Amino acid sequence: MIWNPVESISRADMEALQLERLRWSVARTYDRVAVFRARMDAAGVRPEHIRTLADIRLLPLTTKEDLRSGYPFGLFASPVSEMVRFHASSGTTGKPIVAGYTRGDMEMWTDCCARVAGGAGLDQGDIAQVSFGYGMFTGGLGMHYGLERLGCTVIPASAGNTERQIMFMQDFGVTAMISTPSYALHLAEIIEDNGIDLSTFRLRTALFGGEGHTPAMKTEIERRLGILDTQNYGLTEICGPGVSFECLESHGHFMHINEDHFYPEIIDPDTGEVLPEGTEGEMLLTTLTKEGIPMLRYRTKDITSLHRGTCACGRTTVRMDMVKGRSDDMMIIRGVNVFPSQIESVLMTVKGIGPHYLIVVTTEKALDRIEVQVEVIDGALLDRYSELERLRDEIRHKLRVVLQIDARVTLLNPKTLERSTGKSKRVDDRRVKTF
Repeated sequence: MIWNPVESISRADMEALQLERLRWSVARTYDRVAVFRARMDAAGVRPEHIRTLADIRLLPLTTKEDLRSGYPFGLFASPVSEMVRFHASSGTTGKPIVAGYTRGDMEMWTDCCARVAGGAGLDQGDIAQVSFGYGMFTGGLGMHYGLERLGCTVIPASAGNTERQIMFMQDFGVTAMISTPSYALHLAEIIEDNGIDLSTFRLRTALFGGEGHTPAMKTEIERRLGILDTQNYGLTEICGPGVSFECLESHGHFMHINEDHFYPEIIDPDTGEVLPEGTEGEMLLTTLTKEGIPMLRYRTKDITSLHRGTCACGRTTVRMDMVKGRSDDMMIIRGVNVFPSQIESVLMTVKGIGPHYLIVVTTEKALDRIEVQVEVIDGALLDRYSELERLRDEIRHKLRVVLQIDARVTLLNPKTLERSTGKSKRVDDRRVKTF
């Protein structure tokens, strides 16, 4: 369903709305945030220079480091007294990213998350179980409010305690689950291990966020849980979930951006040059209506492309391709660019191994080495040397074809790798940093 009529307005009307909101956001940011004002002054840009949407290119870029250096309130455009909610990222690589919301921001965020749920086909009468954490992470409460706004009944199950989550799904007649795709796979594993019949569930749809997953992983989840897998996209720095989402017509190929609130651009990550529509590069996002912490041309690090035109679902909002990977997640192994998503795509084509894997990167004799650890489905295979070698050689060959480099393959017993109720750790980079 289309939740908000703005999702299907004409391109001319959308661009007029975007320009009006962009000029408001730039002026507010310049007047209220010293860091942005100094940077714009250094670039010779003032709010009145933004006369067209193309003039957004005059504005300096913003990075995650800007938010960390401004911790906690240095980039706020509203006083703390006007904030009704704080969220924050995990902060595993330093100070966390702080997200502050005014009452107006909360209204915008809730509406965007309602659009996410509506795009996945949810409506009043659906029972949605939120299996995201309800702490500082934006996913749980963000989707909770959007689902309630849409008219769904919400079960705030939070993360963990999978057996109890399964009980709720069965007893409460849950029709939609909201979690990371990794947690869905873990849930499927527990259901299978306990011999639970899927016919005892009413589950039909999943709204996945927090991490990306490949089309092959999507197919695996749908097969094992008998559900429709839909993805949505968001960042703590921008608002949390609600930036973009799949509709029922997308077939796993793209997501609609709520571009009346978030203006997207694609740039060359090395040069910063704005790229033409349809060209793959790094996405920038500018908030158009956010009061608390506005973001101007924020570098998401996510690799995707943009496409305009009317979708079969009736939405006219710009569509982004599924994120291929992150420019800062890209590993350079002996001069070759490697994305974890490429490895996942290969592994999902191999019979006899499970969906859980870990990529270990090390340096040996001054050369970078990559090892892919993956579990076999049948642990008895580890005692059958010839079959084990055949499987290992098959994986190595397929990885070499895609990556153009050799990778070690280590086959592990089932359930050896750590399971996660949130975002899974896919890469363990053990290289010694020299800079």
